[in-house]
Amino acid sequence: MRQSVVDAVVTYASQVPKLWDETIEAHRQAVREAILETTWDLVSEYGPMSVTMTRIAEKTGIGRATLYKYFTDVETILAAQHERLVSSHLAHLAELREQPGDASSRLEAVLERYAFICHYRERHGTEELAALLHRGEHVAHAQQQLIELFQELLTEVAATGGLRDDAVPDELASYCLHALAAAGTLPSEAAVHRLVAVTLAGLRSPQ
Repeated sequence: MRQSVVDAVVTYASQVPKLWDETIEAHRQAVREAILETTWDLVSEYGPMSVTMTRIAEKTGIGRATLYKYFTDVETILAAQHERLVSSHLAHLAELREQPGDASSRLEAVLERYAFICHYRERHGTEELAALLHRGEHVAHAQQQLIELFQELLTEVAATGGLRDDAVPDELASYCLHALAAAGTLPSEAAVHRLVAVTLAGLRSPQ
Protein backbone atom coordinates (compact mmCIF):
# COMPACT_ATOMS: atom_id res chain seq x y z
CA MET A 1 0.00 0.00 0.00
CA ARG A 2 2.81 2.35 0.94
CA GLN A 3 4.56 1.60 -2.38
CA SER A 4 1.37 2.43 -4.26
CA VAL A 5 1.25 5.82 -2.57
CA VAL A 6 4.87 6.47 -3.49
CA ASP A 7 4.18 5.48 -7.11
CA ALA A 8 1.18 7.79 -7.19
CA VAL A 9 3.20 10.71 -5.87
CA VAL A 10 5.97 10.09 -8.42
CA THR A 11 3.42 9.87 -11.24
CA TYR A 12 1.72 13.09 -10.11
CA ALA A 13 5.03 14.91 -9.82
CA SER A 14 6.04 13.87 -13.33
CA GLN A 15 2.71 14.75 -14.92
CA VAL A 16 1.97 18.12 -13.30
CA PRO A 17 4.96 20.00 -14.83
CA LYS A 18 4.02 18.61 -18.24
CA LEU A 19 0.39 19.68 -17.82
CA TRP A 20 1.53 23.09 -16.59
CA ASP A 21 3.82 23.52 -19.61
CA GLU A 22 1.01 22.47 -21.96
CA THR A 23 -1.39 24.93 -20.31
CA ILE A 24 1.10 27.79 -20.60
CA GLU A 25 1.85 26.93 -24.23
CA ALA A 26 -1.86 26.76 -25.06
CA HIS A 27 -2.34 30.19 -23.45
CA ARG A 28 0.55 31.67 -25.43
CA GLN A 29 -0.81 30.21 -28.65
CA ALA A 30 -4.27 31.64 -27.93
CA VAL A 31 -2.81 35.10 -27.27
CA ARG A 32 -0.72 34.92 -30.44
CA GLU A 33 -3.72 33.93 -32.55
CA ALA A 34 -5.79 36.74 -31.03
CA ILE A 35 -3.07 39.25 -31.93
CA LEU A 36 -2.79 37.94 -35.49
CA GLU A 37 -6.50 37.91 -36.20
CA THR A 38 -7.22 41.24 -34.51
CA THR A 39 -4.42 42.99 -36.38
CA TRP A 40 -5.52 41.54 -39.70
CA ASP A 41 -9.10 42.70 -39.12
CA LEU A 42 -8.00 46.21 -38.13
CA VAL A 43 -5.67 46.59 -41.11
CA SER A 44 -8.28 45.22 -43.53
CA GLU A 45 -10.76 47.81 -42.26
CA TYR A 46 -8.57 50.87 -41.72
CA GLY A 47 -5.39 50.23 -43.73
CA PRO A 48 -1.88 49.37 -42.50
CA MET A 49 -0.83 52.99 -41.93
CA SER A 50 -3.72 53.61 -39.50
CA VAL A 51 -3.01 50.73 -37.11
CA THR A 52 -0.59 51.04 -34.22
CA MET A 53 0.69 48.60 -31.61
CA THR A 54 -1.23 50.58 -28.97
CA ARG A 55 -4.47 50.13 -30.87
CA ILE A 56 -3.84 46.41 -31.28
CA ALA A 57 -3.13 46.03 -27.55
CA GLU A 58 -6.36 47.85 -26.69
CA LYS A 59 -8.42 45.80 -29.15
CA THR A 60 -7.05 42.46 -27.95
CA GLY A 61 -7.24 43.45 -24.28
CA ILE A 62 -3.59 42.81 -23.49
CA GLY A 63 -0.88 45.15 -22.29
CA ARG A 64 1.57 46.77 -24.70
CA ALA A 65 4.47 45.16 -22.86
CA THR A 66 2.91 41.74 -23.42
CA LEU A 67 2.26 42.52 -27.08
CA TYR A 68 5.91 43.43 -27.63
CA LYS A 69 6.96 40.08 -26.16
CA TYR A 70 5.24 38.43 -29.11
CA PHE A 71 5.92 40.87 -31.98
CA THR A 72 8.17 43.85 -32.54
CA ASP A 73 5.86 45.87 -34.81
CA VAL A 74 2.69 45.83 -36.91
CA GLU A 75 4.48 44.70 -40.06
CA THR A 76 5.85 41.63 -38.26
CA ILE A 77 2.35 40.70 -37.10
CA LEU A 78 0.94 41.05 -40.61
CA ALA A 79 3.75 38.97 -42.11
CA ALA A 80 3.11 36.19 -39.58
CA GLN A 81 -0.64 36.18 -40.26
CA HIS A 82 -0.11 36.26 -44.02
CA GLU A 83 2.29 33.32 -43.81
CA ARG A 84 -0.28 31.47 -41.75
CA LEU A 85 -3.00 32.10 -44.36
CA VAL A 86 -0.73 31.09 -47.23
CA SER A 87 0.15 27.83 -45.48
CA SER A 88 -3.54 27.13 -44.94
CA HIS A 89 -4.31 27.71 -48.62
CA LEU A 90 -1.46 25.45 -49.73
CA ALA A 91 -2.63 22.70 -47.37
CA HIS A 92 -6.14 22.90 -48.81
CA LEU A 93 -4.86 22.75 -52.38
CA ALA A 94 -2.70 19.75 -51.48
CA GLU A 95 -5.78 18.00 -50.07
CA LEU A 96 -7.64 18.61 -53.32
CA ARG A 97 -4.70 17.21 -55.27
CA GLU A 98 -4.80 14.00 -53.23
CA GLN A 99 -8.56 13.46 -53.34
CA PRO A 100 -10.00 10.44 -55.21
CA GLY A 101 -10.72 10.80 -58.90
CA ASP A 102 -8.93 11.08 -62.22
CA ALA A 103 -6.08 13.54 -62.71
CA SER A 104 -8.08 15.90 -64.94
CA SER A 105 -10.84 16.30 -62.35
CA ARG A 106 -8.33 16.92 -59.56
CA LEU A 107 -6.49 19.47 -61.69
CA GLU A 108 -9.74 21.33 -62.34
CA ALA A 109 -10.57 21.33 -58.61
CA VAL A 110 -7.13 22.70 -57.69
CA LEU A 111 -7.14 25.41 -60.37
CA GLU A 112 -10.65 26.51 -59.49
CA ARG A 113 -9.82 26.73 -55.80
CA TYR A 114 -6.67 28.72 -56.50
CA ALA A 115 -8.59 31.12 -58.75
CA PHE A 116 -11.08 31.82 -55.98
CA ILE A 117 -8.28 32.31 -53.46
CA CYS A 118 -6.92 35.03 -55.77
CA HIS A 119 -10.39 36.48 -56.28
CA TYR A 120 -11.26 36.85 -52.60
CA ARG A 121 -7.76 37.88 -51.57
CA GLU A 122 -7.87 40.96 -53.77
CA ARG A 123 -11.45 41.86 -52.92
CA HIS A 124 -10.83 41.77 -49.16
CA GLY A 125 -7.45 43.46 -49.10
CA THR A 126 -5.96 46.83 -49.94
CA GLU A 127 -3.21 47.88 -52.35
CA GLU A 128 -1.10 49.07 -49.42
CA LEU A 129 -1.48 45.73 -47.66
CA ALA A 130 -0.69 43.76 -50.81
CA ALA A 131 2.44 45.81 -51.45
CA LEU A 132 3.55 45.28 -47.87
CA LEU A 133 3.03 41.52 -47.75
CA HIS A 134 3.90 40.23 -51.20
CA ARG A 135 7.56 41.06 -50.90
CA GLY A 136 8.27 38.50 -48.18
CA GLU A 137 10.44 35.43 -48.74
CA HIS A 138 7.58 33.15 -47.71
CA VAL A 139 5.59 34.39 -50.74
CA ALA A 140 8.29 33.32 -53.19
CA HIS A 141 8.58 29.98 -51.40
CA ALA A 142 4.80 29.49 -51.50
CA GLN A 143 4.71 30.28 -55.23
CA GLN A 144 7.36 27.65 -55.85
CA GLN A 145 5.38 25.10 -53.87
CA LEU A 146 2.29 26.03 -55.85
CA ILE A 147 4.05 25.61 -59.19
CA GLU A 148 5.36 22.21 -58.09
CA LEU A 149 1.84 21.19 -57.10
CA PHE A 150 0.55 22.24 -60.53
CA GLN A 151 3.45 20.44 -62.21
CA GLU A 152 2.66 17.16 -60.49
CA LEU A 153 -0.98 17.26 -61.54
CA LEU A 154 -0.18 18.35 -65.08
CA THR A 155 2.32 15.51 -65.40
CA GLU A 156 -0.40 13.07 -64.33
CA VAL A 157 -2.79 14.51 -66.89
CA ALA A 158 -0.09 14.31 -69.59
CA ALA A 159 0.37 10.61 -68.82
CA THR A 160 -3.29 10.04 -69.73
CA GLY A 161 -2.94 11.91 -73.04
CA GLY A 162 -5.19 14.74 -71.88
CA LEU A 163 -2.57 17.51 -71.95
CA ARG A 164 -1.32 19.46 -74.96
CA ASP A 165 2.11 18.21 -76.05
CA ASP A 166 3.64 21.38 -77.46
CA ALA A 167 4.66 22.62 -73.99
CA VAL A 168 6.11 20.81 -70.97
CA PRO A 169 4.25 20.66 -67.61
CA ASP A 170 6.80 23.05 -66.05
CA GLU A 171 5.88 25.79 -68.53
CA LEU A 172 2.17 25.10 -68.24
CA ALA A 173 2.38 25.29 -64.45
CA SER A 174 3.70 28.85 -64.70
CA TYR A 175 0.98 29.62 -67.22
CA CYS A 176 -1.68 28.46 -64.73
CA LEU A 177 -0.16 30.52 -61.92
CA HIS A 178 -0.16 33.76 -63.88
CA ALA A 179 -3.39 33.20 -65.81
CA LEU A 180 -5.44 32.50 -62.70
CA ALA A 181 -3.96 35.44 -60.80
CA ALA A 182 -6.22 37.54 -63.05
CA ALA A 183 -9.15 36.27 -60.97
CA GLY A 184 -8.26 38.97 -58.47
CA THR A 185 -9.47 41.63 -60.90
CA LEU A 186 -12.70 39.92 -61.95
CA PRO A 187 -16.04 41.34 -60.78
CA SER A 188 -17.97 38.14 -60.03
CA GLU A 189 -17.74 34.45 -59.22
CA ALA A 190 -19.25 33.65 -62.62
CA ALA A 191 -16.35 35.46 -64.26
CA VAL A 192 -13.91 33.42 -62.19
CA HIS A 193 -15.56 30.20 -63.36
CA ARG A 194 -15.19 31.37 -66.96
CA LEU A 195 -11.51 32.17 -66.43
CA VAL A 196 -10.91 28.67 -65.06
CA ALA A 197 -12.74 27.15 -68.05
CA VAL A 198 -10.61 29.16 -70.51
CA THR A 199 -7.42 28.19 -68.66
CA LEU A 200 -8.35 24.50 -68.74
CA ALA A 201 -9.20 24.73 -72.44
CA GLY A 202 -5.72 26.10 -73.08
CA LEU A 203 -4.18 23.13 -71.29
CA ARG A 204 -6.06 20.34 -73.00
CA SER A 205 -4.83 18.26 -75.88
CA PRO A 206 -6.41 19.27 -79.23
CA GLN A 207 -7.47 15.66 -79.63
